[in-house]
Amino acid sequence: MLNKYPAWKNILILLVVFWALLYSLPNLYPDDPSLQISHETLELGEGDMPIIITALEAAQIEYFGDEVVSESILIRLNSLTDQLRAKTAIEDALADDYIVALNLAPTTPGWMQAIGAGKMNLGLDLQGGVHFLMEVDMDAAIERRMEDNLSNVRTILREQRIRSRGLTLVSNMHLEVRFASADDRTSARSELRDGFPELQFQNREAGGLFLLDMRMTPDTALQIQRDTLQANRTTLLNRVDSLGVSEPTVQQQGSDRIIVELPGLQDPAQAIRILQRIATLEFHLEAELGAPSLSYETYEYEGLLINVDNDVILQGDRVSNAVYSLDQNSQPQVLLSLDAQGGNQMNRITRDSINRKMDILLIETKSRTVLSINEDGEEVEETEFYEEKKLIMNAVIRSALGRQFSVTGLSPREASDLAPLIRSGSLAAPMTIVEQSVIGPSMGQENKEQGILGVQVAAALVVMFMLFYYRVFGMAANAALIMNILMIVAVMSSIIPATLTLPGIVGIVLTVGMAVDANVLIFTRIREELNNGFSPQQAIDAGYNRAFTTILDANLTTFLVAAVLYTIGTGPVRGFAITLMIGIITSMFTAIIGTRAIINFIYGGKSVKTLAIGGVIKPVEAKS
Repeated sequence: MLNKYPAWKNILILLVVFWALLYSLPNLYPDDPSLQISHETLELGEGDMPIIITALEAAQIEYFGDEVVSESILIRLNSLTDQLRAKTAIEDALADDYIVALNLAPTTPGWMQAIGAGKMNLGLDLQGGVHFLMEVDMDAAIERRMEDNLSNVRTILREQRIRSRGLTLVSNMHLEVRFASADDRTSARSELRDGFPELQFQNREAGGLFLLDMRMTPDTALQIQRDTLQANRTTLLNRVDSLGVSEPTVQQQGSDRIIVELPGLQDPAQAIRILQRIATLEFHLEAELGAPSLSYETYEYEGLLINVDNDVILQGDRVSNAVYSLDQNSQPQVLLSLDAQGGNQMNRITRDSINRKMDILLIETKSRTVLSINEDGEEVEETEFYEEKKLIMNAVIRSALGRQFSVTGLSPREASDLAPLIRSGSLAAPMTIVEQSVIGPSMGQENKEQGILGVQVAAALVVMFMLFYYRVFGMAANAALIMNILMIVAVMSSIIPATLTLPGIVGIVLTVGMAVDANVLIFTRIREELNNGFSPQQAIDAGYNRAFTTILDANLTTFLVAAVLYTIGTGPVRGFAITLMIGIITSMFTAIIGTRAIINFIYGGKSVKTLAIGGVIKPVEAKS
């Protein structure tokens, strides 16, 4: 029978409509402005609540909810103004090692969250987010390169059995090697020249010693700075990816700074902890008994004092992967994997160091607030950065190590935080957060509201036009249009982890127009078939079937263009492309299958003499 769907297809359409309605509903629940308080190392609980509550009461800030969530404390507030005031009050009441992060707490009912129904991710231009300005310590990057050179020079001289009177890092670009004779210096220079093409060599004598100066050229230093900035940017991108943030912004500013902007986060405190933990790893051997005191540094490890040799046997940039897990005793550990060169280097060193101990240092750059007196004699707060080294492993080498081994002796939080830090790659140079702020929507609240109002007015005009001009068929098109928008929202909220930006809204509006265009093509085709003398049932069937090819071709070419934009584009371009691709797929379903299901329900299986289409009720006679 013409224009009748089988029962299973009608049920399937109803299920799709119900799914779209259910999974788009969470977007009607606005988030609450909130604060998330956590500690760098401790797990917070109910016992930490009184200090926070007292600080809020002293500042006369009202709040309506407090809870412990994932080892941190969440405070819900009434407005964004209260949120900023509360952040200042709580930070003044707590020590520097507490993290007070601005957050938006979800209000979606628990049963919706249980079935995976959540809100769409909004971009910086619609929701705002967290802004960090991070500065790279370029002097440390150059000094680290020269320290590596110093270690390699010492190794080469030892392997070639060339005796020296010591090596000194005079500055971050100047390495000095001392020899007792000119012959030793000449032999060393010939061995070192090919291995260090980026350094300039110069002979000189002082204090009865023959010196070999190895200096880094300005061009090499500039290239190191460029490489360092790019490497750190890549590392930050990897770290941000581990946070699950959609559409982040990580871009270079100037010659030594990087901007990181993160749209609304589920756990901004973790983001601050991950980004602020400017961590690198260093692998050392434990100093031998009787070693000179200047050749090692002493660290505390599990209540013991350990002498760690100054020579770095492996840097953290040789770690290719890190996974957090539990060992056979259910204790936290981090499984490390080295790259090929790192594995070979580790194997060579540990093969020659059986029964010695290997030490792993975690090096972090941290900040603290200090009080100082300015030129006017006023007391001001300043941010001071310092480096903290911690011995996280001290283990006996029982056999030659390969490319994989584990790091133990960490707390659960330290291990879970350390794994993504290492996995994202070691920073090429330390970085410090010199500016941290919460940014609002970049387009401005007023412009955003006007844009949404414009979309609503335009949609209302389209709905009224379709209803007035196409009557019953226009009603079906309007119903499909609403279902199309619900499906786009549901897909972006649950299936595809896309971020809605202002260009994305433009993509949605464009697909809405394309969906209406498809219905116009179908309805025009139906009118043509009626004018050709077909019966209403035949005209409806022919209109949908014959317009399908045209609609498919038009949507397919547009989809391919959107796919290219998504592949080669970034930021706003990808936001536009993803909503356009989703909208094309959903509009094909709603404009063809959805509207036909409604028309079938109204006209299908009935003896129809007239159709309400094109603004008139047109009588027709069936073809013989």
